[in-house]
Amino acid sequence: MSLKIKHLNGDTTFLLTFSPAEQRLPSNRYGQPPGTFSVLIDPWLSGPSTMWHPKFLLSKHTVPSCISTLSQLPDPNVVLVSQDKSDHCHEPTLRQLDPTSSLTNLLAVPAAAKKIRGMKHFRPDRVHTLPAYCSKEHDSIIRFYIPPLTPGGASGEATITYIPAKMDVSGLHNAVGITYRPPTAAPFPTRYSPPSESPHYPNFSIPNPHQHRAAVPPTPPDSPPQRPRTLSCSTEPSTISTASSSSIPLSSTSSATTAPSISYHQLTHSSHGHYHTPSNSSTTSSHHQPRPAKTLSLLYSPHGISYSPHLIPYATHHLVPHAALPLTALIHGFDRVENPWYMGGNVNAGIPGGIEIAKNLMARHWIGAHDEDKDNSGVSVMKLRMKKFGLQEVRECVRRECGVRAACEVRALECGEEMCVGS
Repeated sequence: MSLKIKHLNGDTTFLLTFSPAEQRLPSNRYGQPPGTFSVLIDPWLSGPSTMWHPKFLLSKHTVPSCISTLSQLPDPNVVLVSQDKSDHCHEPTLRQLDPTSSLTNLLAVPAAAKKIRGMKHFRPDRVHTLPAYCSKEHDSIIRFYIPPLTPGGASGEATITYIPAKMDVSGLHNAVGITYRPPTAAPFPTRYSPPSESPHYPNFSIPNPHQHRAAVPPTPPDSPPQRPRTLSCSTEPSTISTASSSSIPLSSTSSATTAPSISYHQLTHSSHGHYHTPSNSSTTSSHHQPRPAKTLSLLYSPHGISYSPHLIPYATHHLVPHAALPLTALIHGFDRVENPWYMGGNVNAGIPGGIEIAKNLMARHWIGAHDEDKDNSGVSVMKLRMKKFGLQEVRECVRRECGVRAACEVRALECGEEMCVGS
């Protein structure tokens, strides 16, 4: 399995594409291979970005984006908006998205979700507010069910988690965690007949499994401690349900090419008070049960967030039980930016915050973000102080702080550049 990270502008717009191991299966009707999960982050392609009023803050790109319109990209599964500020939630760019798409859903932090709904450009059922993560609340993690690649295979799951900083005066500091466990094909050859009708996109859902408490170990486990538990869901497209329902095991014959159209559901536990594990095909013996694949993980924090206390619960109660450590990739700024305390204080945590996260989560890759030398003007930047760090300087700091043996690759992707990382 792999994760492709493409930098679409000089700042903090990225396209993430999670894919399972290569399989010779027909693509869905959107041209994506089965099991693919794509996320477009904070799209801002062109035009100015303002905060409140141009005289307070006006920002312009100094590096042209690698695409001129979002129509040049395949429709993503998720558009993730991490801030309500217009350099993250840029209305002219968001309006380039197809409001009639049956594939794309927008997940945004509360203030940004309110702003996007106010645009009246998207259907209300396509805009979802990200809940703040709480290790004691099952509903605070958005989960996407991904059907098996073939009958008898194991289903996959993607999760998106919003972690805001507490007591943050500026309202800038947060992190969004993404994990991806790919679906798999049957563990032994089976006769597979493509559907007679055009293939559909995999059915994504948002179930609510129990969380597992665990301490962060010195080294991560090789595989999840147990099979993931999930509720089956209805196949009505583009709806969200919060009502409890009886749990019916997922059909073992549903695959990435035959699953119904995309739908998002938020379901509570069954009336019996527990969750059910999806059953496999009756033709698959217990001796040949497909083993769940390992999990890719990414943390996106363009302005930074402290590892302690904010990220420890997420690492302990989510990343560890899902075998998502070491962290596959960290997207975090290099430069440190400060304003006077009465203007909000720290703007970008930069290297100090990034090293703390990379060290504790054993990040394999660190990609710089939000470090473009933008053309800024206005009252809010008059007393702005910035310390810039070069790529080689960041690498030396990582080696010094994380140890010589730390296998953390540090990259600063150019606009349009793409990198691919694997498990």
